[in-house]
Amino acid sequence: MTLSNESRGRIKKVFEPIALGMGRLGLTPDGLTLIGFGITVVGAALLAAQLWLVGGIVVFVGGVFDMFDGTLARATGKVSPLGAFMDSVFDRWGEAVVYVGIVAGCALADFPWGAILATAAMGAAFMVSYTRAKSEGLGFTAGTGMAAIGVMPREVRLVVLSLGLVLTGAFGGVYFDYGSPLLPVFSLFDQGRGVLTLALLIIAIGATITVIQRILHVRSQAKSAATTTTTH
Repeated sequence: MTLSNESRGRIKKVFEPIALGMGRLGLTPDGLTLIGFGITVVGAALLAAQLWLVGGIVVFVGGVFDMFDGTLARATGKVSPLGAFMDSVFDRWGEAVVYVGIVAGCALADFPWGAILATAAMGAAFMVSYTRAKSEGLGFTAGTGMAAIGVMPREVRLVVLSLGLVLTGAFGGVYFDYGSPLLPVFSLFDQGRGVLTLALLIIAIGATITVIQRILHVRSQAKSAATTTTTH
C-alpha cells in the first residue's frame, strides 16, 4: 500500500481554503512553516513531561501545518526553492524533536525500551527522507515522484505516531506499577507502554521497508538508464 501523488494532491486540496484564509490574515508560507515547527516543539515538550495524550494532539496539529505552508505557496504562486528547502528542513527538525521528547518521557518513566524504540523509529524515518533527497539529488525520480514510493511516508508516520501517543495517554501513559500482577519482564506490554511500543515498532519496521523499496526503485531506474544508454 502506498500513498500516491494523486491521493496526496486530493488531501492537500482539502486544506487549500484554510491555507488561503491564513494567507488573507497576512501569514506567508515560510511563516506557516515556522508556526508549525513551534507547535511541534511544544508538543515534544509535553511528551517529555509525559503528557502523552495532549502531546500527541499537539504534535498532530503541528504536523498538519506541513499541509498549509506548501498549499498556500502553490495557491498564491509563491513556490520557490528557498521555501521548499525551509519546509523540508523544518519538517525533519520537527520530527527529530518529537522523538527526542518521546525518549525523554520514556527515560523519566523508567521505560528504556520505549527510548530505544523511539530512537530506532527516528533513525528509520530519517533514512526514508534521506533516500528521497539523495536519489533526487542524483537525478532519479525527479519532482515528487519518490514521495509516492513506500508504505511509510511522512504523512503515514505522523498519523501512526500521533494516534499511538494519544492512545498511550488514554491508557494511562508509560508508567509501570511494579506491584501489579504483571512481572517486570512483561512491563513492555502493560497498558500505555504496549500501545506506544506497537506504534513505534510499526514506524520503525514500516520506514525500514520504505527505505528498501526506495533503494530497489532507484536500482531499477539505474538499470533502465544503463540499458537505454547501451542500446543507443
